[in-house]
Amino acid sequence: MTQTIHRDVVVIGGGIMGAAIAYYCSKAGIDVTVLEKKELASGTSSRCDGNILAIDKDPGFDSQMSLKSQQLVHELSKELEIPFEYRNPGSILVCENDTEMEAAEKWVNQQQEAGLDFKMLDREDLRNESAYFADDLYGGLECATDSTVNPYMLTYSMFYSAKKHGAKIHTNTEVKNLSKDANGQFVLETTNGTFTATQVVNACGVWAPFIGEMVDVEIPIKPRKGQLIVASRQQPVGLRKVMEFGYLISKFGGERQVDAITEKYGVALVFEPTESQNFLIGSSREFAGFDVKVNHDITKNIARRAVRFYPKMAEMTVIRTYAGLRPWTEDHLPIVSHVDAVPGFYVAAGHEGDGISLAAITGKVMEEMISGKETSIPTDPLRIDRFKERVKS
Repeated sequence: MTQTIHRDVVVIGGGIMGAAIAYYCSKAGIDVTVLEKKELASGTSSRCDGNILAIDKDPGFDSQMSLKSQQLVHELSKELEIPFEYRNPGSILVCENDTEMEAAEKWVNQQQEAGLDFKMLDREDLRNESAYFADDLYGGLECATDSTVNPYMLTYSMFYSAKKHGAKIHTNTEVKNLSKDANGQFVLETTNGTFTATQVVNACGVWAPFIGEMVDVEIPIKPRKGQLIVASRQQPVGLRKVMEFGYLISKFGGERQVDAITEKYGVALVFEPTESQNFLIGSSREFAGFDVKVNHDITKNIARRAVRFYPKMAEMTVIRTYAGLRPWTEDHLPIVSHVDAVPGFYVAAGHEGDGISLAAITGKVMEEMISGKETSIPTDPLRIDRFKERVKS
């Protein structure tokens, strides 16, 4: 008969959320174990860009949460033993018409009122930023606190330090069933033995609803597909993250002045230089289930959009393309919450395209919830119950 292993806290999911929760919990002296069905960072955490952004967050709670996460990542860059290509150059949004410039000005004013380091940029500022920008761009805005990391390396780095603090990590260990026994302990039957736990954290991203179903908890997360191009940086196109202002409109579902295919696939320019002297170009947004096959029509559209903002980029070499899944919720905020109906069960998922940005603060808040401490940020907007309340009202 196989032995059942008991742990205080079991985290399901070995992506960047699982890594952050394991790191902050183990550092606080909590007995924590992570179960990952494949290899670490094999899901969304390896199929995304690496931004720790406030520039694209709604002013108010959303941007304050991002700012707190930025501060934690800055601390992690000094605390963690394995470097994760942390850079802190700020980021910019560029505008291609008067309407976007007016909206940008409102955005900057709101963010400044909330105490964030935002400012407007004019045409001259864009020319100084990069000689590769199209001449007809109107201007844009800048957020000075934005930073960038290698998401793969940050995930590994947090896991490495978590292990040193005593965390146990099990890869190739898929949870097949989750239930509670007569003593109120969780029983996790996996492809690699049975575990029991006092508390369980569901940090499975787009797969979180499947784990929720096992304990009759509905988790309203849908996979939202996005594609990226990796291109070779033959010339210094830019030193920091650039997005078009239309990215915000696409993210939050507003109307844009673009052609039908760009609108259909939510394509908007994202440009991100990497430490390895290449750059990532995105982005797209579509609901296509769990399909991560690259759609070449979307790739062409992303490339065309990039050339609109950087005409000389047409000559550059594409290295590869790939697609990933963002865990989407209808209000674009994650679920970082205890589930009252199942005592001891927590959800830390649904970060959409902000998982890398918000991993550190999510890990810290989960540790505080599990320990019964006051949380670093208010958690009311992140409660899982908010969706039910919205249906009732």
